[in-house]
Amino acid sequence: MTQPAYLRIADDLRKQIVEGRLAPGDRVPSRHELAREHGVSDRVAVEAVRLLVSEGYVESRSGSGTYVRQRPEVKRLTRSWYRAHGRATSPFRADMEAQGYSGTWQSASETSAATPVVAERLGVAEGDPVMVTRYTFLADGRPVMLSTSWEPLELTRGTPVMLPEEGPYAGAGVVARMRAIGQDVSLATEVVTARAVLADEAERLDEPMGAIVMVIRRTYTGERPVETADIVVPVDRYELAYTIPVG
Repeated sequence: MTQPAYLRIADDLRKQIVEGRLAPGDRVPSRHELAREHGVSDRVAVEAVRLLVSEGYVESRSGSGTYVRQRPEVKRLTRSWYRAHGRATSPFRADMEAQGYSGTWQSASETSAATPVVAERLGVAEGDPVMVTRYTFLADGRPVMLSTSWEPLELTRGTPVMLPEEGPYAGAGVVARMRAIGQDVSLATEVVTARAVLADEAERLDEPMGAIVMVIRRTYTGERPVETADIVVPVDRYELAYTIPVG
C-alpha cells in the first residue's frame, strides 16, 4: 500500500530531527520549499508539518516559521532492584540527587474500589477497597513523570503506612513502608509499553497532545502483591536504564 505523501514528508523530517541533521532551534523548510522538494501541493506539505507539531517534534512561531523544538535534557531513571531493596528513601529522589537535581513530588490519596485490571494485578476481588495515590514527580520544580499507585486496604488499613505520603514513613518508598507492617517485598515485576499521551497527562506534564509516553506497569510482591502502579514517563524527559542481577 502506497503511503500518503504527507506521511512520507513527515517521516523524512522526523528522521532528520532524530539523526541530528535538523538540530533543536533549526528552522524547518517552509511549506513552499517542502512542496517543491517533494513535488506535492502546499496543502500536503502543511499536513506533514502539522503532524510533526502534534507529535512535539517542531513548533510554529507566528510570523516566523516552524522550528525544531528544543528537547528537555534527558534524565536517567534507573530501574534496579538492588538500589530499591532496603532503601529508606524514595528511589526517585535518589536518582535525581545522583544527577544533580532536586527530586520532589506532589500527591493526593483517596480510597477507591479496585477495577478489574487493578484487582487482577493485586490479587484481590473486583470492587475491593484500595488506596489510590496519584503522583506528579518534579526535577528542580519541573514535572517529569506521573504515577498512579494502588494498595490493598486489607493490608494497610489502620496501620501507620495506610496513607503513603503521610505519617512516619511518608516518602520512604513502597519496600520500606511495607516492611514496617511485616510485608517483606521480594519481587518487583515491570511491564513497559508505549502509547500516546492522554489529555490530562499532557496538561500535568506540559507535553503536547500526540506526544508519546512510556508506561511502566509495576507490581511489588512478597507473599502476595502489596502495591501496583502505572508510571507514565515522557520519552523526551527520561531514558530507562535497567540493572539486572545475574545468577
